[in-house]
Amino acid sequence: MFFVDRRDAGRQLAGRLRQLKGSDVVVLGLPRGGVPVAEEVARLLGAPLDVCLVRKLGVPFQPEVAMGAIGEGGVRLFNDEVVHAAGVTSDELAAVEARERKVLESRARRYRGGREPVRLDGRTALVVDDGVATGATARAACRIARARGAVRVVLAVPVAPRDCAARLGPDADDLVCLHTPYDFYAVGQFYADFAQVDDNEVVACLEEATSRPVSARRTPPGPARPQDREADVRAGPLMLRGRLTVPESAIGAVLFAHGSGSSRHSPRNQYVAAGLNRAGLGTLLFDLLTEEEETDRANVFDTGLLARRLTDATAWLREQPEAQGLALGYFGASTGAAAALWAAAEPDARIAAVVSRGGRPDLAGPRLPAVTAPTLLIVGGEDRLVLDLNRQAQARLLDCENELAVVPGATHLFEEPGTLDEVTDLARRWFADHMAAAARPTARF
Repeated sequence: MFFVDRRDAGRQLAGRLRQLKGSDVVVLGLPRGGVPVAEEVARLLGAPLDVCLVRKLGVPFQPEVAMGAIGEGGVRLFNDEVVHAAGVTSDELAAVEARERKVLESRARRYRGGREPVRLDGRTALVVDDGVATGATARAACRIARARGAVRVVLAVPVAPRDCAARLGPDADDLVCLHTPYDFYAVGQFYADFAQVDDNEVVACLEEATSRPVSARRTPPGPARPQDREADVRAGPLMLRGRLTVPESAIGAVLFAHGSGSSRHSPRNQYVAAGLNRAGLGTLLFDLLTEEEETDRANVFDTGLLARRLTDATAWLREQPEAQGLALGYFGASTGAAAALWAAAEPDARIAAVVSRGGRPDLAGPRLPAVTAPTLLIVGGEDRLVLDLNRQAQARLLDCENELAVVPGATHLFEEPGTLDEVTDLARRWFADHMAAAARPTARF
């Protein structure tokens, strides 16, 4: 999995599209699943949002076979080879088109509530979906955007097969895709939450985008303090890739230390981070190692090295405008929990709270007695070996408030339904309680 849900995918995708911010771009979401992704992209780019309505024209006696597609504004696209091979008459073709045109117009009224489509003439159309499988719908959407007057068409998706560019051909001027895995079977396999999107959610996304003031939809002159951004996190001479999210009026921010074999894209850490963001806590997810360093497995388990990276990232975060004056905490997963506790034990760490999820605090070894930050150890009830290691490590936390929370029925990765939600709730309460006490009133600009 790469994404917590479609909203998370949209935020990640927007980070790769920053060069379009401030340009004359219109974001077009493909209903239904692509619209929540597109809404996040439009919000973070400060661009208008609309839907790109496409209806497939299926062969009358074999409707799963596409012989063409239609879009708004009378746009019609046909595959003459399929029409000829299937022996579809002009009357049959007209009947299918009329039927699908009624559906398209009905959905346009439902989604927009009477608003006119956003004009594309002379503009860049940014077509967004939640993923590409066959590419047929995406190709049709790109053609329709161009037929509506767009001078440039960019297709942006979170995930697609590795041959996606070849499938699209010349229909898109540019393709932006975050992940092109080899083992691609379906778009949904790369989301922790891929629940079906209904018409009401599509309408809500469009209304939310329309209700934003013009200043929020277009980048105002002068610098703006980012609230959600990709970041280069300084760690000694290195720059590590990360994502910083700080809600308005946040009382604290949490740095995530991922486990071995993971990265800032960990879907479980992202899931917890999204829950903390909703509770008004900032988050920094970042890679503890560079791609080159990850090839040496010794680095992955070097707790001292990982802790130093976390300490450097903490110093970097304290320098960021949106984080100044915030109480800081650590969330460590698996081996990352050892790095979090090691870093928290530094004399000048000034860490408000630490949470470990399925962690290996025992790997912090002799540093445990020096930890003074309130520490919550969360372990799955079925993760018996790690549970024993956490009990032993807890006994060595001699100078801090600490608790061991056991999630019944959960294994090491908290893959069981509801278990990760419980982790998120436990972490949220622990951080909120201890950061509220540690926060200092500091002016933030």
